[in-house]
Amino acid sequence: MRYCRTRAGSSMVSPLYTELLTNVIDDLGEGTRVTVRVAPTVTGHTRVEVTDPDPRTLPVLTAATATDESGRGLALVGATALRWGVDQGTDRKTVWCELGPPSL
Repeated sequence: MRYCRTRAGSSMVSPLYTELLTNVIDDLGEGTRVTVRVAPTVTGHTRVEVTDPDPRTLPVLTAATATDESGRGLALVGATALRWGVDQGTDRKTVWCELGPPSL
């Protein structure tokens, strides 16, 4: 895994890629090959990507209730990241999010 650290994204990179990675494990099971990439963008943001081999299983943002034991991960990503999305290929998908540029 390549890990690039920026001031703005440094504290949130780990929780965000953990949430995206947890979705893969929950949906496809332990042992699924994934690629995690954390890198700066040309606009100064930090992009977090998790790529897995199943283009058919897409993440779904749900509204978890107070008693639900799961279902808050993408809400955390959506509340923390500037934006997030899915790039779908024929043999894989990449779920990604971007954090803001470093603050001064």
